[in-house]
Amino acid sequence: MSGERILAATSPGEIRVAAILGAHLLDYAIWRPGLPDGVGDIHRGRVIAVMPAMAGAFVALTDGDGFLPDSEGAKGLTEGTILPVRITRAAVGGKGPRLTARMTQTVPQGPVGLIARGPGAVERFAAAYPNAPVTQGDSAFDDELEAQIDALADPDVTLHNGARISIHPTPALVAIDTDTAGHRDGHAEVNRAVIPAIAREIRLRNLSGAIVVDLAGMAIRKRASLGPAIAAALAADPLRPRFLGFSALGLAEIMRTRIHPPLHELLAGPHAAGLAALRMIVRDLHPDPRRLPALHAAPAVVEALQRDPVALPDLANRAGRALTLRSDPSLTGTAWRLEQEHG
Repeated sequence: MSGERILAATSPGEIRVAAILGAHLLDYAIWRPGLPDGVGDIHRGRVIAVMPAMAGAFVALTDGDGFLPDSEGAKGLTEGTILPVRITRAAVGGKGPRLTARMTQTVPQGPVGLIARGPGAVERFAAAYPNAPVTQGDSAFDDELEAQIDALADPDVTLHNGARISIHPTPALVAIDTDTAGHRDGHAEVNRAVIPAIAREIRLRNLSGAIVVDLAGMAIRKRASLGPAIAAALAADPLRPRFLGFSALGLAEIMRTRIHPPLHELLAGPHAAGLAALRMIVRDLHPDPRRLPALHAAPAVVEALQRDPVALPDLANRAGRALTLRSDPSLTGTAWRLEQEHG
């Protein structure tokens, strides 16, 4: 597809990357160089446990353990073996990353440790859109694009025909509900029009694992007629999600491979809150560094920013002096506020 562009909006500790066609958002990702998700990283690891019942082995990495399936090179290994591995899937839910020992480059022998970082989101998008020019900077996104991206944090999506999509991730699966918003006739047609929007939201939000979709206003026995439309809408997704059919309850079942963390995980938690605060500081940065505001934040937010080796030094470089960061126990969860300080 011609006319595509890649825009990378930079802020302290974070790069937000969008692929667009005209004003239409095609793909979106967040990359945090100080605390990357690890996908593509090459490590020299040590086998610490061979698990025949799980058809694989656990491998010690630089900062944790990963799982190497037999199908990816664990078969025949013994405990204590040191070998190069690459992370193919980010850690999830307390489980370590998934690994492969199938290497495309020669890795010299040596102790356990990180050999090389995997590609960031800009590099991944450049590979996926090889003819798209890349624009990077603090103000790479215009207001219209920012609005499209902000909408990805909202669980509810209202379409031009009035239909609505509600997206609810859970630890076990992602539930997507549709509402035809008062359409009394032609539910098949309304649902058929909604299906491409569902596929688009799945891709933009990087929803993964088990996904179930409850289409609106149709008898369960009639929903099977929409199966081909669902499969066709998913076909353009580079992760090749599989439409598995309809359950006995009439829910469309989709399985999409998890590689990088989904957007709702990246937007949650103290680290995301702290980076959002730094992005606001940079947006309103005054030429006089003495007018840099102080960030008062919940202790978890302060700790998360201090664990990030990139974010605070990046802000200090932009502002001309270090940020005053105050841990405030009166602020709970991921709360924070900015206060102007002079001096």
